[in-house]
Order: sequence, then structure tokens, then C-alpha cells
Amino acid sequence: MPFHYTRCSCSVWLKIGYWVCFALVVSFLVAFVLLPIFFKFSFELQKKILFLTFITYPPNLELKRPEKSGLYATRNFYINYRDQEEEIDVDIGVWHVLPNDLVHRYAKELHVDEGRISNGTLPTIDGNVSNGGSILPDAKSSASETENKYRGIERVFQRDGFTLTNDDHQRELFEECLRATTNDVVLYLHGNTASRGATHRVELYQRLRGLNYHVITMDYRGYGDSATVSPTERGVVYDALAVYQYITSITKNPVYLWGHSLGTGVSTHLLSLLTEMSLPGPRAVVLESPFNNIKEEICAHPFSTMYRHLPWFDFLVSKPMYDNKLRFESDQHIGEFRQPVLILHAEDDLVVPFKLGYKLYRRALDTRGKSWGPIEFHRFEKTSHYGHKYICRAPNLPEIVIRFFHAYRNEQY
Repeated sequence: MPFHYTRCSCSVWLKIGYWVCFALVVSFLVAFVLLPIFFKFSFELQKKILFLTFITYPPNLELKRPEKSGLYATRNFYINYRDQEEEIDVDIGVWHVLPNDLVHRYAKELHVDEGRISNGTLPTIDGNVSNGGSILPDAKSSASETENKYRGIERVFQRDGFTLTNDDHQRELFEECLRATTNDVVLYLHGNTASRGATHRVELYQRLRGLNYHVITMDYRGYGDSATVSPTERGVVYDALAVYQYITSITKNPVYLWGHSLGTGVSTHLLSLLTEMSLPGPRAVVLESPFNNIKEEICAHPFSTMYRHLPWFDFLVSKPMYDNKLRFESDQHIGEFRQPVLILHAEDDLVVPFKLGYKLYRRALDTRGKSWGPIEFHRFEKTSHYGHKYICRAPNLPEIVIRFFHAYRNEQY
């Protein structure tokens, strides 16, 4: 009887062991073989993993009402253009954030409580308080000439029946503000996930408007309330081009490009495209938390931790994306345009490792012409804990940015 009991127990444990081993083998095959094979042959899955348009935050965001995100004196609007290659019409959601000096000047007309206007301190540079993005009058300009630059804005306010709730009136006002020779402009290109209303992005807009820059920010196709079209590298770059051309069709003031994360890949590709098309580019570009190319970023990203060491990773994951033109090769594009480049990267960035941003910097030093705009690199120490998204909180960021923009605002490369 005892012998029979022991033999039964062994048999049960052998069966359990068999099924556990079977489950582990099947799980391994599904997770590390079948899923990568499916990834290789599914262009849609590749795009979903790269662009992460299905990740949205914060909850209950109202993109049509930027004031709900803490952005007073901000216009929400849409740019429609025809994508000739895909033969589709694309709507791009855009926010135009007015600079604080303009908001202060017209707080009453803009219905903004002056107590709500952030009083960011402009940095002292070389012993003088900076004007940030404000365009100072020529030394020879008279007081009346200085005031003339605001006349167009004031004429809009003074028109009979003007109201900010009227979309046409609001468009006329904000475009006149952009047209007036009062402030420089920053076009911001965000990274993957969420939308132009993500809280860390709003923090940066508030910082830049506090430095007296217009901020134009957009959502590519597939993001936010822009066209529900599946994004591609080419598609998001042409979306950015449409917004850039909208800005330059209105104003002759200096325009700067600011890309973050995946937006750095969009930025370098856009600058390369503008050069190829022989179109005037922005005065300079800021690359915040950049990678050198998407192939190396995929290998370094936390999502790939379990997969990157597989012998078939390159064949089933990296190469299919490259073949489908999901490349974002900033290390190639950075040698194809002349504009000055400022790279910002935190040492504790876990999403885009610091080494990739530095690798892009070294590549730029090796490939860019000596007569081209310079390239600068600023590291933020890991003890600051800015990570991937919060360089905007660095106390020295305003001085870094204003010095860089002022150095090249009157230069053309």
C-alpha cells in the first residue's frame, strides 16, 4: 500500500512537470518566436509599436479648449493640406500659444486675469537682463516707430463687433500677432504617445512663452484630434512641413525648431527635406533627448529588454522596420542641413539613453561642414532627475536656450 501511494505521487508530479515544461516552451515560442515573426510581416504592428498613438493621457483632455490645460491666450485651430503621395486630405490639430509680453500688454482685451500670467524671470546674460524672444527696436528707431509694430494688432481689437469667441476674429488676431515684428517663434515637434496636450509638453510651452516666444505646437496624423490616419515617417515629416509653411507664410520673424524624443527624428528629417527642396529653413534647431537612428533606439528602449539579445532580433524586428522606411536616421540627416544645432540630454534618461544623444553629437562633428552652423551639446547630470521628459524644469535652461537662439537669430545658413 505505501509503495502504491509513492508510485502514484511520482506519477502525478511527473505529469505536472510535463505540463509546466510544455507551457513554458509554448510561452517561449509564442513570445520570442511567433510574435517577432508576426511583427516582421505586419507593417501596422510596426507602426503601432513605434508611434504608440494608442497611449493617451491625461484623461478627459479637451484639445479644443487649451485653457483647460492651463494655457490662457492660446488658439486651437486646424491646418488642412493635401498629401499628394497618399492622395488624402490631412487635418492637423495646432495650438498657438502667445508670448507673455504680448499677453501682459493686451491682458484686458484677451480676457486674461493678470494675476494668472506666469511671471518667469528672464535670465541675466553678460550683465544684462535678456529680452528673450522679444524683438527689440533698432537703436535708431523713434518711440513712435517702436509703437507702430503693434498697430496691426490694435486695429484688430478695435474693429466693430470684435469678439474672441468668433473663430474668424480669433484667427485674424493670432495671425496678426504672429505677423507683427514683436516676437520670435518656436515650432515644437513632440515625441510618441499622447498629444500636444500632455502635461510635460504644456510645462515646456509655459516656459518658452515666459521667455517671450510664440509657441506653435501640433499633433501629427494619428495623434490627438488630428486626422485618423496611420502615421509613417514620411507622413509625420510632411505634417510638420505643412505647419512650418503655415508659419512662414504669415511671418518673417525668426523661427526655431524644437524636437523632443521621436520629434528630434522628425526635426532632422524635416530640415533635410527643406534643404532638398531649396526652401528657407528655420534659424536653428533644438534636439531634446535625441537618438541617432531608430534601429539603435529600438535596441536600447526598455520595451526591447527581453528581445534585444535574441539572435533573430535584427532579422525579425530591426530590419523589417528599416525596409518599411521607419528609420528616423538623424545621424544621416544631421549632415544634410546647415542650421545650428543644440542638443539637450539628461544622463538619467531611460527611454532614449544618454549615449545615443552623445553618439549623434559625435556624428555631427564628423559630418557637418566647417562653414555650417555650429553644434552644441548640453548634458544634465543624473542627480537632477530630469529623465526623459523634464529637462524643461532645469533652472539653467532659459539661459542656455536664449544664448543659443540669440547667437543665430540674424544668421542664415
